[in-house]
Amino acid sequence: MLLQASGISKHYGATPVLEGISLQINERDRIGLVGVNGAGKSTFLRVLAGEIVPDTGSVSKPRELKIGYLAQNGGLQGHRTIQEEMNSAFGPLLDQEKALQELETRIADPRELDNEQRYEALLAQYADVSEKFRENGGYEMNNRIRSILHGMGFGDFPPDTEVASLSGGQRTRLALARLLLVQPELLLLDEPTNHLDIQTLTWLEQYLRSYAGAMVIVSHDRYFLDATVTSVVEIERHQATRYTGNYSRFMDLKAAAFSQQLKLYEQQRKEISRMEDFIQRNIVRASTTRRAQSRRNALERIERLEKPGTLRQASFSFMTERRSGKEVLRVIRCSAAPKQEMTPLFRNVSFEVKRGERVALLGPNGVGKTTLLRALMDQLPLRDGAIEWGVGISLGYYDQEQRNLNPANTVLEEVWSAYPHLPEAEIRTVLGNFLFSGEDVRKKVSSLSGGEKARVALSKLMLLKANVMLLDEPTNHLDLMSREVLEAALEEYDGTLVFVSHDRYFLNRIADRVVEMSADGAEHFLGNYDDMVAKKQQMEEWAATNRDSAAAPSEPAVTSYEAEKQAKREDRARARKREQAEADIARLEGEIAELEEQMASPGMAIDYVLLRETQAEAEKKRAELDEVYQVWEALMED
Repeated sequence: MLLQASGISKHYGATPVLEGISLQINERDRIGLVGVNGAGKSTFLRVLAGEIVPDTGSVSKPRELKIGYLAQNGGLQGHRTIQEEMNSAFGPLLDQEKALQELETRIADPRELDNEQRYEALLAQYADVSEKFRENGGYEMNNRIRSILHGMGFGDFPPDTEVASLSGGQRTRLALARLLLVQPELLLLDEPTNHLDIQTLTWLEQYLRSYAGAMVIVSHDRYFLDATVTSVVEIERHQATRYTGNYSRFMDLKAAAFSQQLKLYEQQRKEISRMEDFIQRNIVRASTTRRAQSRRNALERIERLEKPGTLRQASFSFMTERRSGKEVLRVIRCSAAPKQEMTPLFRNVSFEVKRGERVALLGPNGVGKTTLLRALMDQLPLRDGAIEWGVGISLGYYDQEQRNLNPANTVLEEVWSAYPHLPEAEIRTVLGNFLFSGEDVRKKVSSLSGGEKARVALSKLMLLKANVMLLDEPTNHLDLMSREVLEAALEEYDGTLVFVSHDRYFLNRIADRVVEMSADGAEHFLGNYDDMVAKKQQMEEWAATNRDSAAAPSEPAVTSYEAEKQAKREDRARARKREQAEADIARLEGEIAELEEQMASPGMAIDYVLLRETQAEAEKKRAELDEVYQVWEALMED
């Protein structure tokens, strides 16, 4: 057992957040912590991390347990560079490395040879420190930094980039990268998937699946939870219930448990009704009064079950006021940038959208997906290309930044000011469907949480009754339950959708076509996210199968087909180079490890000449390894 939380309760003022929650975390546990917004998930993580003290209860753990905690949007601060922040994760190792360098300087000093006994002690000390440095992973330190920075999307960033110059999302990603380098025995991650694109999400999933420690993850990304956790703890009504399995399994188990509880409740209610009827009919008859009294005593002793209920959830639907034409949108060889003086984020992006289609725009962070949506809304100018809308189009736009909300308004004022022709009662009814009831409608927009602002924006979008909706990360800030409701509403929507999302569960449920954007164009895939991944894998397998049998063209490639074949050949060549680089990396790392073992051996400690030769050979190998890593990183960026 790594940690035991027992009877944790926490109140904010008179409002209870957690009530008597207990959780045991064992080695290698992978726990997903779920619940609606405001259920207390982040509060519970902070209690486990020692950030706050519970009102009642206790957290027991070994004193030496190393806990890594990533707060939601908890990015790194300060004026250090990326490289300095990453190096700081290896504090003790850096001290050992410095000690090794000092010992090497002394060993190379001819004056140390004057005292044979002292020199032998110096060599023994070097061997001991070198062995500890190797055991602690000192020689792999720089390679690990490069690998994790590349995986977390910082491969193109110069190492001397100041953290202060990064965006908030980038600083959070960097904080996560540093935490992974520390490799604590227990990871506590609060919404680690925020600000990650799909490529980085996939890398993080693979990394966490092989992580040696335990982890507790708060996330609203169902695909991510399915890929990383083996048990789910749900906080609901201030209490916690644990389920075995990933998120999908949790949903099945929860539904089965609810069905069973409802069945037991109904059975007990029928039994109580029968007993009450028997008592009423027999209590006044002399011959049966004893039996009736006995039955009444038994009835009083029954511990009555509460009727199982579900939490109140949003309820809404998207309607269209009129039907659009069949041809909805043509995007023709477009390029765009947020500012005219900037290099375009994307070029030569083209696609068409028909009535009723649900088109997902995918691509890495920074490729310009939001910029394209804003260009479609005529909020940003194009650098090149054209946008052609069909006839009968009425547009609705969901902005992930909520720029269209006035922070000075109350919730009621915000929605009513957009639809002043509607009566207040109807506005209140709509807001009630979005979980704003009673005095909630008097809250200022500026005081709302991210999830509440998202629900306000969705309520305005619903009332618009647009036949084409452009949605920019519509599931951001929504809890799992609200995401399910939004997906159900969009499935019933009879208009056209063009949307950006990193929520792969959402993509699989809603998208029927994917446009994957890159800096130089776009690729098109029929189906949802999983269909796209399967198609890409199929194309890679086809290319590998036909690598040797593909015939070289007898004439210059002038058709798109020949251009595609040429591109595939170049991709295969790059893949072979990457494979060779990876093989060289593995070979050199193995050779360096062998040399390090030789330097740490007792025999080497008494042979200064051989030690220096071996040391020189190791340094040469490390230099070669750095060069190969540079080649590998360049190939990965292509």
